[in-house]
Amino acid sequence: MSRTPTTPAELAAADRARIIHPYLPGSAEERVIMTEGSGLRLTDAEGRSYLDATGGLWLAQIGHGREEVARAAYEQMAKLEYFTSFWEFSNDRAIELATKLTSIAPEGLGHVYFTSGGSEGNEAAIKMARYYHHRRGDTNRTWILARHKAYHGIGYGGGSATGFPVYHEGFAPMMPHVSHLTPPWPYRSELYNGEDPTDFLIAELEQRIAEIGPGNIAAMIGEPIMGVGGMLVPPADYWPRVREVLDRHGILLILDEVVTAYGRTGSWFAAQHFGVRPDIIVTAKGITSGYIPLGALLVGDHVAEVLLRDHGFPMGYTYNGHPVACAVALENLAIIEREGLLARATEIGGYLHRELTAQLGDLPVVGEIRSVGMMLAVELVADRATREPLPMLQPLLPDVIRRETGVIVRDCAHSLVLSPALIMTEAEAKEAVAAMRQVLERVTPAGELRD
Repeated sequence: MSRTPTTPAELAAADRARIIHPYLPGSAEERVIMTEGSGLRLTDAEGRSYLDATGGLWLAQIGHGREEVARAAYEQMAKLEYFTSFWEFSNDRAIELATKLTSIAPEGLGHVYFTSGGSEGNEAAIKMARYYHHRRGDTNRTWILARHKAYHGIGYGGGSATGFPVYHEGFAPMMPHVSHLTPPWPYRSELYNGEDPTDFLIAELEQRIAEIGPGNIAAMIGEPIMGVGGMLVPPADYWPRVREVLDRHGILLILDEVVTAYGRTGSWFAAQHFGVRPDIIVTAKGITSGYIPLGALLVGDHVAEVLLRDHGFPMGYTYNGHPVACAVALENLAIIEREGLLARATEIGGYLHRELTAQLGDLPVVGEIRSVGMMLAVELVADRATREPLPMLQPLLPDVIRRETGVIVRDCAHSLVLSPALIMTEAEAKEAVAAMRQVLERVTPAGELRD
């Protein structure tokens, strides 16, 4: 019988021997093993402290280590830890959470379908869109429109809608009947042939619909702000104009708000920020601030009315409406309200943007700084005039920043992105920006790091 690892070295060795990590290069030996968290601070097994400027994976809205959330989970576990939500069964916490979610959702999204996370949610949303049309007799509507540089999780439906070839390589064949469009990325004006970006994108959308046939398309899925693509913020008129085109052709709009919901943009949902009415919103992550896995689809009443006919929606997950997860979500949402974190996201996000501009804006490798609320990106370039992307450094810049300063950021598509907890202070914002400055000022346009 093997001994339980306890020392940092033993834990690292056991991790290397036992755990399959997502995206970890096979030759990588380093392990950073977190053992504690409080607010924006994390502590690893060796006792080193870190500032978490990523919010985990874009989800720690209320920060780490909130005892009130732990109490909510304990109290629910002691009362009812789990029972199925299949068939006619339900539980009081799921009902309470569904009621809360529909009260803060955009108008007309009055129904909820629970999942365990974002990938499950996007699978369910794609199936839901196809099934909605099928139940209405439009059985040819199977196509899904998505976008290049989109990220919709790692299932076969959402993974097929994801617009990065690297996520398809080795997993093909992917789901058929998916078509990808140009992303809204105003900084990359070369994508639009000198046209207004929204005009170009809407014309492309209309052309693609005509090519596929409007009667063959079930839905378009898109992140309101494209996270893994590099926090790509669309022009203000993009989503309303997309909605108008889809409405004319009877195509549903699925907004993947796994990252953008629950205050990240300064509103409960990015749909509200952009003034667009989707048919389905997919959420996860910030619904519990990562304290326990949970996701929820907010479903338009017109869609739900069709799904609920006869035998209902014929797919479910074991943990649909898990009572402990729902109890945690309710406490998480209560904290967001109690502490005014929607307004805080706008306030501290604006402060962070100004600090990034002041401290990094003069660096030759910084092309654009963009943000909405607590979603921020610094796009890196080799040449500010041509906007040629900065070559990828080895080791990666986030690794250098973490090792040198203890600040954790993330890289996405030649951008450094930040998505801290909404409780971030101005002092923590300054610390994060100073850490980025310390490294980026030594990066050359050739992609080399000076000593």
